[in-house]
Amino acid sequence: MYKKHYFTSILIIILILFSLTNSLSAQEFEIEASRERPPYRVPKVNSTINVDAFLDEPFWKEAVKIDANIEVRPGENIEAPVKTEVLLAYDDSQIFVAFKAFDPDPSQIRAHYCDRDKIFDDDWILILFDTFNDQRRTYDFACNPLGIQSDFIETTTSGSSGDWDAIWESDGRITEEGYIVEMAIPFSSLNFPAIEGDQIWGFDAVRSYPRSVRHHIGVFPRDRNNNCYMCQSEKLIGFAGASPGNNIEIVPTVSALVTQERTDFTVGKFVETERRAEPGVTVQWGITPNITLSSTINPDFSNIEADILQLDINNQFAIYYSEKRPFFLESADFFNTPLTTVHTRTLADPQWGIKVSGREGIHTLGIFSAQDEITNYLFPGAESSNSTSLEKRSQGSAVRYKADISESSNIGMLFTDRRGDNYLNQLASVDGDFKFTKTDRFIFQVLGSQTQYPDHLSSEFDQPSHKFEGKAYRIYYSHRTSDFELYGKHRDIDNNLRADLGFISQTGIKYTELGGRYMWRRDPGHWYNWLSLQASYDYRRDQNNQLLHRAWTGGGNYEGPLQSHASWYGEIGEDRYNGRIFKMNWLQGCFGLRLIAPFWFHFSWRYGDQIDYANSRPGTRLQVRPTVHLNLSLRLKVELDHTYEQLDIRPGRLYTANINRIKLVYQFTKRLFIRTILQYRHYRRNAFLFIDEVDPKSESLFNQFLLSYKINPQTVFFLGYSDDYFGDQSMGLTQTNRTVFCKIGYALSL
Repeated sequence: MYKKHYFTSILIIILILFSLTNSLSAQEFEIEASRERPPYRVPKVNSTINVDAFLDEPFWKEAVKIDANIEVRPGENIEAPVKTEVLLAYDDSQIFVAFKAFDPDPSQIRAHYCDRDKIFDDDWILILFDTFNDQRRTYDFACNPLGIQSDFIETTTSGSSGDWDAIWESDGRITEEGYIVEMAIPFSSLNFPAIEGDQIWGFDAVRSYPRSVRHHIGVFPRDRNNNCYMCQSEKLIGFAGASPGNNIEIVPTVSALVTQERTDFTVGKFVETERRAEPGVTVQWGITPNITLSSTINPDFSNIEADILQLDINNQFAIYYSEKRPFFLESADFFNTPLTTVHTRTLADPQWGIKVSGREGIHTLGIFSAQDEITNYLFPGAESSNSTSLEKRSQGSAVRYKADISESSNIGMLFTDRRGDNYLNQLASVDGDFKFTKTDRFIFQVLGSQTQYPDHLSSEFDQPSHKFEGKAYRIYYSHRTSDFELYGKHRDIDNNLRADLGFISQTGIKYTELGGRYMWRRDPGHWYNWLSLQASYDYRRDQNNQLLHRAWTGGGNYEGPLQSHASWYGEIGEDRYNGRIFKMNWLQGCFGLRLIAPFWFHFSWRYGDQIDYANSRPGTRLQVRPTVHLNLSLRLKVELDHTYEQLDIRPGRLYTANINRIKLVYQFTKRLFIRTILQYRHYRRNAFLFIDEVDPKSESLFNQFLLSYKINPQTVFFLGYSDDYFGDQSMGLTQTNRTVFCKIGYALSL
């Protein structure tokens, strides 16, 4: 049980906030009724379509035509340099969309063959639908001029979720006048109100036109003094009779792998340590047009693309890795809260999972549960965190509910539960996001947890040996106009708060920050298109009110011709670590540009004070990171990334770290590509300057080769090979393991 007064406080907050929903939600109808611009009526047609970007079907003559001719970035609601037309129609099962993107010089159009979701270096077009017309969540569908797809979900609270995938059709081609893109988007890919008759959806259509600067062109002008983007959007009316059909998708998969490892890590013969060929199935059923049930048995949860290597030397807290697995990405935004209380990457090896998500009126609900064969533990603290994994089964579950208030505000609750043998973690949370005016926003979250670890973990990682409780809260306020922003935020997380189904790596902290920013915008043709200056004060204490961090900060940003950008940020302050106060003055920055269309360059750096956490000493850190992307041809792309870091202390150089990453992709067709990734990490330490024994040298190499054939996000064939190498001061790089893997998946829609 939670402490009685704390649980009662959360309950009172819930009752007060939910008492507001009925009275405030009625404002939406007043706002809608006050709109001056009439909605565009989308006609219903009765015709088949061949998605080939030729627009030769007769129904395109009936489609509503909407002009997207307003440049909204960097130009501030000025006439666009190019003309764009959007055509829309629908039948009972899908939406038809066509873009006619005119260009005075089609030879300058940037278009490459690439994998889906990798289109944003090119010219591209995008259409988004706010299907509930609630200004909170949009489905975004984008294509480059060759019709290669990208799709994602955007929310007012957490931005875009770029890893969401839908099944839809598209094609594109470059013409003498520019390019044409044609789309057919099934209603089964969307959630929308289950009502009779016409529906009203918010929408926007965007064209990205990259030349010396990247022009963003839209349908309606942007009011920078209104922080609600979709509140300003145009509206579509129509979609009467729209149906997702049976809305059942079954995806059977077969995945197989063979792994060999050396008997003693770097010595001995290779022996087979794993061989498996496993069938699996994922089923998704649209119970209604806006509620979806998903379940999976024995899924392939492997990541097809390896995580990008990060420096894991001299780290104070655990490293965050993003989620990439399709089952968890579906409706992942439903579970977002101001603090990261749900992060499904903590589920390492699920054997089955089930999820229900959807909307009804002003209500949003998400529920999932998964059985995990490996349990990851994160032990956070005020000055550092620790972690471990056990090959023991656990069950992880979450329930999330949100209610809409007024035009674009909401309140919500979250409950998570993860349990196993002699182990329990439960968390309850209440949060809210309130937009009082067009420029003012207040966000809060209050949460509490109770946890009990197995005895051996409690002893080994210095955790309480009994069931313990923790609590936390976070508040944030901002006032933002077209020219400036002021904000303040505070969070208080006590020592015993645990979010084992999420990612909170620091506890026992009281954190306050006050800051502001001023912005200047100029239209294309000037030496800058965007300038900003910012400053803040940051003060952090532990639960005993002892200093952890205190700093004055400042920074700035620039964007201009040649798609150039630059930024700088610095701090003048101090940190307390392991009982000592350390000076922490440092400066970091970056710049990048695109000299010619196929070449993109970015360089970031940091220099200044840094604590040597392993030995509790002051030091000076230098870090540089150059990145180059090269489109060597229509089908070949190379990405080069290097990270260098050194830490010096008074006696001399403590360590030098290097990470190199090379990625090569050759795209044969829109569906077929081969890819190679090589990641090399090299650490060199001065062992005489470390208190504890360390390896003077360590290096590793990871290689991955992948052949991919992808008809859509679920109908796929993957064949790959990967291996790892390790070396130290006594030996060079030596292969330690190797794996061959494959996967076949087929999406069956009923």
